[in-house]
Amino acid sequence: MRRLETGPISRRSFLRNAGAAVAAGLLTSGRALAVRPTDDDILDVVIIGAGLAGLTAARDLRRAGNASFVVLEARQRVGGRTLNHQLRNGFISEAGGQWIGPGQTAVADLARELGVETFKSDYHGRSVYRMGEGRVVVDTQGELQVEPSVATELEALARTVRSHRPWTAPRAEELDKLSLGDWLDSKGVNAIDRLTWQFASILTAGAAVSKVSLLYYLSMVNFARSQQGLEGQKEGAQESRFSGGSQILCSLMAEALGDHVQLDHPVTEIRNWDKAVVEVQTPQGVVRGRKIVIALSPPLCNQVAFSPALPSARQALQGRWPAHAPIVKTATVYSSPFWFDKGYNGQVASVDGPVIWSFDNSPPKKELGVLNAFMRPAEMPSDPDLAKTAVAQVFAEAMQDDRFLNPLEFHVQDWGQEPYTLTCVSPLPPGFLTSGLMPALSEPVGSLIWAGTETADLWNGYMDGAVRSGHQAALVALQSLVSPRSV
Repeated sequence: MRRLETGPISRRSFLRNAGAAVAAGLLTSGRALAVRPTDDDILDVVIIGAGLAGLTAARDLRRAGNASFVVLEARQRVGGRTLNHQLRNGFISEAGGQWIGPGQTAVADLARELGVETFKSDYHGRSVYRMGEGRVVVDTQGELQVEPSVATELEALARTVRSHRPWTAPRAEELDKLSLGDWLDSKGVNAIDRLTWQFASILTAGAAVSKVSLLYYLSMVNFARSQQGLEGQKEGAQESRFSGGSQILCSLMAEALGDHVQLDHPVTEIRNWDKAVVEVQTPQGVVRGRKIVIALSPPLCNQVAFSPALPSARQALQGRWPAHAPIVKTATVYSSPFWFDKGYNGQVASVDGPVIWSFDNSPPKKELGVLNAFMRPAEMPSDPDLAKTAVAQVFAEAMQDDRFLNPLEFHVQDWGQEPYTLTCVSPLPPGFLTSGLMPALSEPVGSLIWAGTETADLWNGYMDGAVRSGHQAALVALQSLVSPRSV
């Protein structure tokens, strides 16, 4: 094992070294983690889901010296809620999660280890707010434009709520009874600011301010350190992108893992999870393992039959977890990002119509012009050609340029149509966090270990949270294989 750092170290360095120490301790404990010679059909760990969480867990097992595992992925691709649209000339546009910002150290460390670089989002120029035929042009400079005193008060309140287990905060029940909208109403927020908060809540939490728990939103502001850190681009969570697109992280991990990753293997049933050896049923047959890492969102777990039935608290959690916050995301491609020449940054926020918010998503050297947009499915034509026309029309009217009417390419990703996604984010409603169900989100059950971004202590709901949960799941699996009573 490499020598641990000495002298003053950061929290990130401490956690990284602690993980290495645990892995080394397991490897030198005298208890082998590889498959036992007499049980070569039983794996140590079966991982369900080849997104960032599942592949990070698998990578950590391999790095700890354990080769007795498999990753089962239902789709015919890796990446989970990250996906790249393939554009002309080898360029890409992200169809799912895509940004990284300050404080997201877990995914930043992973990218650095994989040799994936980042580059800054380009938000310089004027943004357009639309309502019907009306338009307002503003220069936001990548910042959330709301009344500073309201944001400051929200941030102060957020500091009383831990990101980890926010339901244990001193005023948790009081704060969880309120929606973010209730709190904004009590502050007399003006109409324009209210609209900005509404866009922010829909894009970040997946629902309108009236549907999102204040406690939940505060926990996110807490881990982002500020309102700007959560919602903004300048020094915020939407600050940077990965060269090659976010899916490249999963692609590189899966490539290195080789045959340990099995695609087109949806898990239909998990049997004997309360026993030493668990059976995982797929259409291709049964896989047997000692520990099962389930790197799926809570509602997606409902697609798996469990025998015996899961504990009632876990069943209730999965049944009540919001499962209907999919995202429709489009990419409209032009020969160049000509909007910058006119002083626009490509950001259009619409109160009505198909586009919720668009933003520049061009390659770093601007070889193509790409505008990504989050859409309202109910106001978007189902026919791709009609959808392209509708989106292009919004851009042309908002930025007053007919060149927008003739895109070179148009791509749509409707996450609601992916049976192995169900929901992209988790808009937890008022009352959910303090319902008594949350401990079941991450507590191991028998031989089952829960992972996925929703289970993370920090940046849950983000790619960073997914990576953190994968690290945690691998450590729990390794420890429990050596000391079965430890979980």
